[in-house]
Amino acid sequence: MMSVWNRQASIGFVFNILEDHLHVFLTHPKYVKAIKGKKTDKKDSKWICDLFKHDLVRFSFIPSKEIRALWEIARYRFKLVCMRSSERNRFQNSMTVSNVALASALSDPFGKTAKAIMNVILSDSSAANDENLIRKLTHRSCKNKDLIVESVKDCRLESDQKFKITPCFSHLEELDRHIAACEVELFNRAAPFLDLCLLLTSILGIQLLSAILILSEIGNDMSLFSSAKQLVSWAGLAPANNESAGKKKSVRISKAGQYLKPLLVQCALASIKNPDSYFGKKYSRIKKRRGHKKAITAIARMILVCIYHMLLTGESFHPCDYDELMNPKVSTSTVKFTDEEAIEHLRLSGYDVSSLFKLPSSA
Repeated sequence: MMSVWNRQASIGFVFNILEDHLHVFLTHPKYVKAIKGKKTDKKDSKWICDLFKHDLVRFSFIPSKEIRALWEIARYRFKLVCMRSSERNRFQNSMTVSNVALASALSDPFGKTAKAIMNVILSDSSAANDENLIRKLTHRSCKNKDLIVESVKDCRLESDQKFKITPCFSHLEELDRHIAACEVELFNRAAPFLDLCLLLTSILGIQLLSAILILSEIGNDMSLFSSAKQLVSWAGLAPANNESAGKKKSVRISKAGQYLKPLLVQCALASIKNPDSYFGKKYSRIKKRRGHKKAITAIARMILVCIYHMLLTGESFHPCDYDELMNPKVSTSTVKFTDEEAIEHLRLSGYDVSSLFKLPSSA
Protein backbone atom coordinates (compact mmCIF):
# COMPACT_ATOMS: atom_id res chain seq x y z
CA MET A 1 0.00 0.00 0.00
CA MET A 2 1.31 3.43 -0.97
CA SER A 3 0.61 6.51 1.10
CA VAL A 4 1.50 10.17 1.05
CA TRP A 5 1.95 11.86 4.41
CA ASN A 6 1.97 15.62 4.52
CA ARG A 7 3.78 16.73 7.69
CA GLN A 8 2.90 20.18 8.98
CA ALA A 9 5.41 22.23 10.93
CA SER A 10 3.45 22.02 14.18
CA ILE A 11 3.09 18.22 14.17
CA GLY A 12 6.73 17.15 14.22
CA PHE A 13 8.15 13.82 13.14
CA VAL A 14 5.36 11.25 12.77
CA PHE A 15 6.57 9.29 9.75
CA ASN A 16 8.64 7.05 12.07
CA ILE A 17 5.36 5.60 13.41
CA LEU A 18 4.09 4.75 9.93
CA GLU A 19 7.24 3.60 8.15
CA ASP A 20 7.04 0.03 9.52
CA HIS A 21 3.59 -0.48 7.99
CA LEU A 22 3.39 1.88 5.00
CA HIS A 23 5.62 3.20 2.25
CA VAL A 24 5.76 6.79 3.44
CA PHE A 25 6.53 9.78 1.23
CA LEU A 26 7.31 13.04 2.99
CA THR A 27 6.73 16.28 1.12
CA HIS A 28 6.80 19.98 1.89
CA PRO A 29 3.40 21.76 2.12
CA LYS A 30 4.76 24.53 -0.12
CA TYR A 31 4.74 22.15 -3.09
CA VAL A 32 1.35 20.46 -2.53
CA LYS A 33 -0.94 22.97 -0.84
CA ALA A 34 -4.21 23.85 -2.54
CA ILE A 35 -5.36 27.29 -3.67
CA LYS A 36 -6.01 29.72 -0.82
CA GLY A 37 -9.71 30.11 -0.04
CA LYS A 38 -10.59 26.60 -1.23
CA LYS A 39 -8.80 24.58 1.43
CA THR A 40 -10.38 21.89 3.56
CA ASP A 41 -8.85 18.69 4.94
CA LYS A 42 -10.87 16.59 2.51
CA LYS A 43 -9.95 18.72 -0.51
CA ASP A 44 -6.30 18.74 0.55
CA SER A 45 -6.25 14.94 0.74
CA LYS A 46 -7.84 14.60 -2.70
CA TRP A 47 -5.47 17.18 -4.20
CA ILE A 48 -2.37 15.46 -2.80
CA CYS A 49 -3.59 12.08 -4.11
CA ASP A 50 -4.12 13.56 -7.58
CA LEU A 51 -0.63 15.05 -7.57
CA PHE A 52 0.85 11.75 -6.41
CA LYS A 53 -0.95 9.76 -9.12
CA HIS A 54 0.53 12.00 -11.81
CA ASP A 55 4.02 11.93 -10.26
CA LEU A 56 3.95 15.65 -9.47
CA VAL A 57 4.95 15.44 -5.79
CA ARG A 58 8.46 16.51 -4.79
CA PHE A 59 9.54 14.15 -2.03
CA SER A 60 11.69 15.14 0.91
CA PHE A 61 14.75 13.19 2.00
CA ILE A 62 14.10 10.55 4.69
CA PRO A 63 17.22 8.59 5.70
CA SER A 64 17.14 5.13 7.25
CA LYS A 65 16.71 4.58 11.00
CA GLU A 66 20.44 3.91 11.48
CA ILE A 67 21.38 7.13 9.69
CA ARG A 68 18.75 9.08 11.63
CA ALA A 69 20.29 7.86 14.89
CA LEU A 70 23.69 9.14 13.72
CA TRP A 71 21.98 12.33 12.59
CA GLU A 72 20.48 13.01 16.04
CA ILE A 73 23.77 12.46 17.90
CA ALA A 74 25.81 14.42 15.34
CA ARG A 75 23.49 17.42 15.58
CA TYR A 76 23.51 17.23 19.38
CA ARG A 77 27.31 17.29 19.24
CA PHE A 78 27.11 20.33 16.95
CA LYS A 79 24.98 22.16 19.53
CA LEU A 80 27.41 21.24 22.30
CA VAL A 81 30.33 22.58 20.25
CA CYS A 82 28.42 25.84 19.72
CA MET A 83 27.76 26.06 23.47
CA ARG A 84 31.46 25.46 24.15
CA SER A 85 32.39 28.27 21.76
CA SER A 86 30.00 30.62 23.57
CA GLU A 87 31.45 29.71 26.96
CA ARG A 88 34.98 30.19 25.66
CA ASN A 89 34.08 33.66 24.44
CA ARG A 90 32.67 34.57 27.87
CA PHE A 91 35.74 33.11 29.56
CA GLN A 92 38.06 35.03 27.24
CA ASN A 93 36.13 38.25 27.83
CA SER A 94 36.52 37.89 31.61
CA MET A 95 40.24 37.23 31.21
CA THR A 96 40.62 40.37 29.09
CA VAL A 97 38.73 42.49 31.64
CA SER A 98 40.98 41.06 34.39
CA ASN A 99 44.18 41.99 32.46
CA VAL A 100 45.10 38.36 31.78
CA ALA A 101 46.61 38.25 28.29
CA LEU A 102 47.27 34.52 27.97
CA ALA A 103 45.65 34.52 24.52
CA SER A 104 48.52 36.64 23.16
CA ALA A 105 51.20 34.50 24.82
CA LEU A 106 49.84 30.99 24.14
CA SER A 107 48.67 29.43 20.90
CA ASP A 108 45.80 27.77 22.79
CA PRO A 109 44.37 29.91 25.62
CA PHE A 110 42.37 26.85 26.76
CA GLY A 111 45.23 24.35 26.75
CA LYS A 112 46.96 22.61 29.67
CA THR A 113 49.21 25.55 30.55
CA ALA A 114 46.40 28.11 30.45
CA LYS A 115 44.10 25.91 32.56
CA ALA A 116 46.81 25.28 35.17
CA ILE A 117 47.62 29.00 35.47
CA MET A 118 43.95 30.05 35.65
CA ASN A 119 43.20 27.43 38.32
CA VAL A 120 45.96 28.89 40.51
CA ILE A 121 44.83 32.48 39.87
CA LEU A 122 41.21 31.60 40.71
CA SER A 123 42.29 30.10 44.03
CA ASP A 124 44.64 33.00 44.83
CA SER A 125 44.87 36.06 42.56
CA SER A 126 48.18 37.12 44.13
CA ALA A 127 49.79 33.99 42.64
CA ALA A 128 49.88 35.80 39.28
CA ASN A 129 52.84 37.84 40.58
CA ASP A 130 54.79 34.73 41.59
CA GLU A 131 57.16 34.38 38.64
CA ASN A 132 58.64 31.06 39.78
CA LEU A 133 55.20 29.49 40.22
CA ILE A 134 54.03 30.62 36.77
CA ARG A 135 57.20 29.23 35.18
CA LYS A 136 56.67 25.95 37.02
CA LEU A 137 53.10 25.67 35.71
CA THR A 138 54.20 26.39 32.13
CA HIS A 139 54.54 23.30 29.96
CA ARG A 140 58.03 22.50 28.72
CA SER A 141 56.92 22.76 25.09
CA CYS A 142 56.13 26.48 25.53
CA LYS A 143 58.96 28.45 23.96
CA ASN A 144 58.58 32.00 25.31
CA LYS A 145 58.03 31.59 29.06
CA ASP A 146 58.96 35.20 29.76
CA LEU A 147 56.03 36.38 27.65
CA ILE A 148 53.66 34.09 29.58
CA VAL A 149 54.91 35.51 32.90
CA GLU A 150 54.40 39.07 31.63
CA SER A 151 50.89 38.28 30.33
CA VAL A 152 49.56 37.55 33.86
CA LYS A 153 51.74 39.96 35.84
CA ASP A 154 49.15 42.77 35.91
CA CYS A 155 46.22 40.50 36.77
CA ARG A 156 43.35 42.27 38.54
CA LEU A 157 40.75 39.57 39.18
CA GLU A 158 37.72 41.25 40.75
CA SER A 159 35.05 39.35 42.65
CA ASP A 160 32.43 39.76 39.91
CA GLN A 161 34.74 38.34 37.24
CA LYS A 162 35.77 35.50 39.54
CA PHE A 163 32.09 34.70 40.11
CA LYS A 164 31.62 34.60 36.33
CA ILE A 165 34.78 32.63 35.46
CA THR A 166 34.41 29.85 38.07
CA PRO A 167 31.17 28.26 36.72
CA CYS A 168 32.28 29.00 33.17
CA PHE A 169 35.49 27.07 33.76
CA SER A 170 33.69 24.02 35.17
CA HIS A 171 31.05 24.20 32.42
CA LEU A 172 33.77 24.06 29.76
CA GLU A 173 35.21 20.90 31.29
CA GLU A 174 31.75 19.35 31.44
CA LEU A 175 31.06 20.24 27.79
CA ASP A 176 34.38 18.70 26.76
CA ARG A 177 33.34 15.45 28.44
CA HIS A 178 29.93 15.45 26.74
CA ILE A 179 31.45 16.15 23.32
CA ALA A 180 33.96 13.33 23.78
CA ALA A 181 31.12 10.98 24.80
CA CYS A 182 29.14 11.96 21.68
CA GLU A 183 32.14 11.23 19.48
CA VAL A 184 32.61 7.79 21.06
CA GLU A 185 28.92 7.03 20.47
CA LEU A 186 29.20 8.22 16.86
CA PHE A 187 32.16 5.92 16.22
CA ASN A 188 30.28 2.96 17.73
CA ARG A 189 27.10 3.57 15.75
CA ALA A 190 29.02 4.19 12.52
CA ALA A 191 30.64 0.73 12.63
CA PRO A 192 28.26 -0.71 9.95
CA PHE A 193 29.30 2.14 7.63
CA LEU A 194 33.01 2.01 8.39
CA ASP A 195 33.96 1.03 4.82
CA LEU A 196 32.12 4.04 3.40
CA CYS A 197 33.65 6.37 5.99
CA LEU A 198 37.16 5.10 5.19
CA LEU A 199 36.38 5.59 1.50
CA LEU A 200 35.55 9.25 2.13
CA THR A 201 38.80 9.77 4.03
CA SER A 202 40.65 9.28 0.72
CA ILE A 203 39.62 12.89 0.01
CA LEU A 204 42.24 15.30 1.31
CA GLY A 205 40.78 17.34 4.18
CA ILE A 206 38.27 14.72 5.39
CA GLN A 207 39.15 12.75 8.51
CA LEU A 208 37.19 9.84 9.96
CA LEU A 209 35.04 11.96 12.29
CA SER A 210 34.23 14.38 9.47
CA ALA A 211 33.29 11.44 7.22
CA ILE A 212 30.89 10.12 9.88
CA LEU A 213 29.30 13.56 10.33
CA ILE A 214 28.87 13.97 6.55
CA LEU A 215 27.37 10.49 6.25
CA SER A 216 24.95 11.25 9.09
CA GLU A 217 23.59 14.19 7.09
CA ILE A 218 23.37 12.79 3.53
CA GLY A 219 23.00 9.07 4.30
CA ASN A 220 24.63 6.15 2.55
CA ASP A 221 22.11 5.69 -0.30
CA MET A 222 22.77 8.20 -3.07
CA SER A 223 19.99 6.75 -5.24
CA LEU A 224 17.59 8.90 -3.19
CA PHE A 225 19.03 11.91 -5.03
CA SER A 226 18.44 12.05 -8.77
CA SER A 227 21.83 13.64 -9.46
CA ALA A 228 24.81 15.31 -7.85
CA LYS A 229 23.23 18.67 -8.71
CA GLN A 230 20.16 17.85 -6.62
CA LEU A 231 22.35 16.88 -3.65
CA VAL A 232 24.35 20.11 -3.98
CA SER A 233 21.15 22.15 -4.13
CA TRP A 234 19.73 20.27 -1.12
CA ALA A 235 22.91 21.07 0.83
CA GLY A 236 22.61 24.78 0.02
CA LEU A 237 25.82 25.01 -2.03
CA ALA A 238 24.29 25.75 -5.43
CA PRO A 239 23.89 29.37 -6.58
CA ALA A 240 20.35 30.52 -7.29
CA ASN A 241 19.00 31.52 -10.70
CA ASN A 242 16.99 34.72 -10.32
CA GLU A 243 16.36 36.77 -13.46
CA SER A 244 13.41 38.96 -14.37
CA ALA A 245 12.89 41.39 -17.28
CA GLY A 246 16.44 40.81 -18.43
CA LYS A 247 17.87 41.80 -15.05
CA LYS A 248 19.87 39.36 -12.97
CA LYS A 249 19.10 39.62 -9.27
CA SER A 250 20.78 38.04 -6.25
CA VAL A 251 22.09 34.55 -7.00
CA ARG A 252 23.65 33.85 -3.62
CA ILE A 253 23.47 30.35 -2.17
CA SER A 254 20.46 29.38 -0.07
CA LYS A 255 20.28 28.96 3.70
CA ALA A 256 19.76 25.20 3.42
CA GLY A 257 22.22 22.72 4.88
CA GLN A 258 22.83 24.62 8.11
CA TYR A 259 24.62 21.57 9.58
CA LEU A 260 26.22 20.10 6.45
CA LYS A 261 27.42 23.30 4.80
CA PRO A 262 29.71 24.52 7.63
CA LEU A 263 31.19 21.03 7.88
CA LEU A 264 32.00 20.91 4.17
CA VAL A 265 33.53 24.39 4.32
CA GLN A 266 35.79 23.26 7.18
CA CYS A 267 36.87 20.24 5.11
CA ALA A 268 37.47 22.56 2.14
CA LEU A 269 39.68 24.83 4.25
CA ALA A 270 41.69 21.80 5.35
CA SER A 271 42.02 20.50 1.78
CA ILE A 272 43.57 23.72 0.42
CA LYS A 273 46.33 23.98 3.02
CA ASN A 274 48.65 22.30 0.54
CA PRO A 275 48.63 24.60 -2.52
CA ASP A 276 50.00 21.79 -4.70
CA SER A 277 47.09 19.44 -3.92
CA TYR A 278 44.14 18.91 -6.27
CA PHE A 279 41.76 21.20 -4.39
CA GLY A 280 44.60 23.61 -3.61
CA LYS A 281 45.17 24.22 -7.32
CA LYS A 282 41.43 24.50 -7.98
CA TYR A 283 41.11 27.03 -5.16
CA SER A 284 44.01 29.16 -6.45
CA ARG A 285 42.44 29.42 -9.90
CA ILE A 286 39.01 30.44 -8.60
CA LYS A 287 40.33 32.82 -5.95
CA LYS A 288 42.10 34.97 -8.56
CA ARG A 289 38.78 35.67 -10.27
CA ARG A 290 36.14 35.40 -7.53
CA GLY A 291 37.82 35.93 -4.15
CA HIS A 292 38.28 33.70 -1.11
CA LYS A 293 34.67 33.25 0.05
CA LYS A 294 33.26 32.20 -3.30
CA ALA A 295 36.31 30.06 -4.00
CA ILE A 296 36.05 28.12 -0.73
CA THR A 297 32.30 27.62 -1.30
CA ALA A 298 33.09 26.26 -4.76
CA ILE A 299 35.63 23.84 -3.25
CA ALA A 300 33.02 22.67 -0.70
CA ARG A 301 30.64 22.03 -3.59
CA MET A 302 33.31 20.05 -5.47
CA ILE A 303 33.95 17.91 -2.39
CA LEU A 304 30.23 17.12 -2.07
CA VAL A 305 30.03 16.16 -5.77
CA CYS A 306 33.01 13.84 -5.29
CA ILE A 307 31.35 12.31 -2.21
CA TYR A 308 28.15 11.69 -4.19
CA HIS A 309 29.92 9.78 -6.95
CA MET A 310 32.15 7.87 -4.51
CA LEU A 311 29.18 6.64 -2.47
CA LEU A 312 27.23 5.85 -5.64
CA THR A 313 29.98 3.87 -7.38
CA GLY A 314 32.14 2.73 -4.46
CA GLU A 315 35.27 4.05 -6.17
CA SER A 316 38.03 5.91 -4.37
CA PHE A 317 38.77 9.60 -4.88
CA HIS A 318 40.03 10.22 -8.43
CA PRO A 319 38.24 13.03 -10.32
CA CYS A 320 38.17 12.87 -14.11
CA ASP A 321 40.55 15.83 -14.44
CA TYR A 322 42.88 14.73 -11.63
CA ASP A 323 45.74 13.51 -13.86
CA GLU A 324 45.47 16.49 -16.19
CA LEU A 325 45.58 18.96 -13.29
CA MET A 326 48.27 17.26 -11.21
CA ASN A 327 50.50 16.17 -14.12
CA PRO A 328 50.06 18.76 -16.87
CA LYS A 329 51.55 17.69 -20.19
CA VAL A 330 53.68 20.02 -22.25
CA SER A 331 51.84 21.13 -25.37
CA THR A 332 53.32 19.52 -28.47
CA SER A 333 52.79 22.72 -30.44
CA THR A 334 55.57 24.41 -28.47
CA VAL A 335 58.08 21.56 -28.99
CA LYS A 336 60.29 21.63 -32.09
CA PHE A 337 62.21 18.56 -33.32
CA THR A 338 65.06 18.33 -35.75
CA ASP A 339 64.77 15.74 -38.53
CA GLU A 340 67.02 13.32 -36.65
CA GLU A 341 65.10 13.79 -33.38
CA ALA A 342 61.76 13.26 -35.12
CA ILE A 343 62.98 10.01 -36.74
CA GLU A 344 64.37 8.79 -33.42
CA HIS A 345 61.07 9.61 -31.69
CA LEU A 346 59.15 7.60 -34.30
CA ARG A 347 61.56 4.67 -33.95
CA LEU A 348 61.21 4.62 -30.16
CA SER A 349 57.44 4.75 -30.55
CA GLY A 350 57.52 1.50 -32.55
CA TYR A 351 57.32 2.79 -36.13
CA ASP A 352 59.36 1.32 -39.01
CA VAL A 353 61.59 4.17 -40.22
CA SER A 354 63.76 2.13 -42.61
CA SER A 355 61.78 3.18 -45.70
CA LEU A 356 61.78 6.90 -44.89
CA PHE A 357 63.60 9.19 -47.29
CA LYS A 358 64.00 12.95 -47.54
CA LEU A 359 62.35 14.73 -50.46
CA PRO A 360 64.55 17.12 -52.41
CA SER A 361 63.88 20.74 -51.57
CA SER A 362 62.11 22.74 -54.28
CA ALA A 363 64.15 25.43 -55.99
